[in-house]
Amino acid sequence: MTYGKLNIAGGLLFLAAFMAYGFLLIYLRDFAPGKEQWVADYGLGKHFEARLAHVHGNLFALLNVLVGYLVWKLPIDQTSARWVSWLAFAGMLMPIGILAELVLGAPPVFVLIGAALIVVAMAWLGLAVWRSRFTPA
Repeated sequence: MTYGKLNIAGGLLFLAAFMAYGFLLIYLRDFAPGKEQWVADYGLGKHFEARLAHVHGNLFALLNVLVGYLVWKLPIDQTSARWVSWLAFAGMLMPIGILAELVLGAPPVFVLIGAALIVVAMAWLGLAVWRSRFTPA
């Protein structure tokens, strides 16, 4: 089985969604009725969390594209490839969790779970690459 395709496709779609969300933030800051209040509260509370979700959504999307490509192309063992792929994909729960906190008032459990999973995925991929045997072109 080819691992990494889900990360690449999911990461690109996630990137598109969080880019669109960024355009919403621009609208709220520059064009929406009451934009002055939005600008005044820009670094506080919900405004800060909104930007945090945007930034982490794009970062985690790009990380998934990168992880997907590396898992697909590097000669790492299939067990590591499968786990790294799924852990990185599940790591996208972090920015979703930030948005859930912001919009739904959800507890930060998904933020913490997603953050832990993406860190484990990165560390596991680093170790898998270190252990792999390949000759760079």
